[in-house]
Amino acid sequence: MQLGIHLPHVGRKAGPEAIRRAAEQAEALGFDDVWVSEHIIIPRGAPYPPSAIFLDPVLTLTWAAAYTSRVRLGTSVLVLPMRHPLPLAKELATLQNLSSGRLILGGGVGWMEAEFAALGAPFHQRGKRMDEGLAMMRAVWSEDPVTFPARSIPAEIHDMRMLPHPCAPIPVWIGGSSDAAIRRAARMDGWHGSRVTPEQAPAMVARLRALRPEAAFTISLRSGWDGADDGALRARLDAFAEAGVQHVLVEPFGRELDEWLALVERVARAGEGLARG
Repeated sequence: MQLGIHLPHVGRKAGPEAIRRAAEQAEALGFDDVWVSEHIIIPRGAPYPPSAIFLDPVLTLTWAAAYTSRVRLGTSVLVLPMRHPLPLAKELATLQNLSSGRLILGGGVGWMEAEFAALGAPFHQRGKRMDEGLAMMRAVWSEDPVTFPARSIPAEIHDMRMLPHPCAPIPVWIGGSSDAAIRRAARMDGWHGSRVTPEQAPAMVARLRALRPEAAFTISLRSGWDGADDGALRARLDAFAEAGVQHVLVEPFGRELDEWLALVERVARAGEGLARG
């Protein structure tokens, strides 16, 4: 099972030195990948996320890529229907090329209606926009010239060019546990879930494997950790691996940078000896 770690790009600890130190630390400790999340704009007083300080995820990964050479770079997750697919496709292709092919695109439909409203994106059409947006990005990443018949997204793409293409295909992992999200994930390269307990993991893995039995389809989970019990974290990781989860992203709950980095070291120790691959 592969092990990833979240970068400290949210809250008062976020900053260029924090991202650099955390990315270099993750590579030195042997983590497989580093990850970021996304909110663009949130209501004042919203109970979640806990901070309005949120560095842009794509730019954060670009900064991390400049200080690393091995770890993969993942989004957990980009809210794809909030964005127009074409500029995002350009940004992601550029990051894929600048990082020599290390990007993983985790994407989801989102849940915060006020954020969609602020961005002028239709909240209740987000499923259709997500599917069409993914198809549009994959078209401009692989075809030259490209023609794409957009229906849900304002775009007129006929005999056009967007270069350079990604140097390697960008794997797409879909977040969410709804029936629609599971079906969407099965059409892509992997599933990247959250809020799944070790007890729930076997049923979720079975649900996904019924649709995509091949090992090349990645089953990934995001799991937070407050640092209270290293043994409990190891037991959780072992349970996920036993259930057939292939990748776990651990998000430490540390408010200050030094606390965060210390938690990351403990996560690395807890993951020692896991079957990796």
